[in-house]
Amino acid sequence: MTESPPTSATALGLPLWLVLELTYRCPLQCSWCNNPLDYERYRQEMSTADWIRLLEQGRKAGAVQLGFSGGEPLLRDDLEELVATATQLGYYTNLITSGIGLTEQRLDALIAGGLKQVQLSLQANDASLCDTLVGVPSSFEQKITVARAIKARGLPMVLNVPLTRPNIDQVGSLIDLTVELGIDFVEFANVQYYNWALINRSELLPSREQIAAAEQVVIAARARLGRSPALYFVVPDYYSDRPKACMNGWGKVHLTIAPDGTAMPCQEAKLLKGIDFPNVRDHDLTWIWRDSPGFRKFRGEDWMKEPCRSCDERHVDFGGCRCQAFMLTGDAANTDPACSKSPHHHLMVEAAAIANDPRRNQAPLVMRTRKSSRQFAE
Repeated sequence: MTESPPTSATALGLPLWLVLELTYRCPLQCSWCNNPLDYERYRQEMSTADWIRLLEQGRKAGAVQLGFSGGEPLLRDDLEELVATATQLGYYTNLITSGIGLTEQRLDALIAGGLKQVQLSLQANDASLCDTLVGVPSSFEQKITVARAIKARGLPMVLNVPLTRPNIDQVGSLIDLTVELGIDFVEFANVQYYNWALINRSELLPSREQIAAAEQVVIAARARLGRSPALYFVVPDYYSDRPKACMNGWGKVHLTIAPDGTAMPCQEAKLLKGIDFPNVRDHDLTWIWRDSPGFRKFRGEDWMKEPCRSCDERHVDFGGCRCQAFMLTGDAANTDPACSKSPHHHLMVEAAAIANDPRRNQAPLVMRTRKSSRQFAE
């Protein structure tokens, strides 16, 4: 049988959005952490020279937007050098950070290197709750100080607020805070349930009423404030009857590099079993994107099972999230259980039912994190 020629770059898309997970080290202990459960495997981080070589290959492959992420990217001593190199190569650079450890001197050095935007996380408008949720004393004060320093320098800034059951009722007061700080964009991102968030799902997933109330607060604020700041509200899959178009399709626009050089179509793909994702230390990025088996695995529609294969919505959502399908059903080729057409949709419904059980609010929350279990009263 003759093998078909490689798909053209135009047909498969370009890796326009490149995310470098420089390290999985992090000062925070969030119970919804996206770091892999086996993060110890990734302690062999790429060197500065490795990352620079990757940056050069990324531009040749078509990447234009670059996110420095983690873990906490500030824990890399070479972050300034990588930002400056990326700027020289023509990337639009974005720092995705908790803000912990970002001094004014370091911020100035990053801006001097060409940093274009910062995405800062904030977990609550209440100092005590914020510190409890991330496991770091005085984290709230540090984050607010960093936010003020960023805006004082005129840098565009996204405030990312991961919403969970303990903090979702603070949406209104958080909007007031962002107006005071002069934030440009605010993403109220209901946590997506992977890795540590999945372990803690029953404690973290808000009720349907909480999500509806929070969304109405955001809608009212948009009417009152216009686009200053721009407010976004991302809902969790557990209250939807259709899956999200995850990453706009597998291997279409997004490419993530793990600290050890593993290349993946998204930051969660590392949890998939049975797929050997290539390493940028061993392969050129263009080959990885175009021809590696891992990136071709779920491109197009040939991999689809029913009901996706014959569904007239498959061009819209691409079957949903492969990682979520694997986590909840054990088979990454299954229809995402977020879809009501999935034979596994009941798994989402049952999890949501637990979140909406009134008895759940009668006990303190118990969270599992990388270091230890933590308990706090609501």
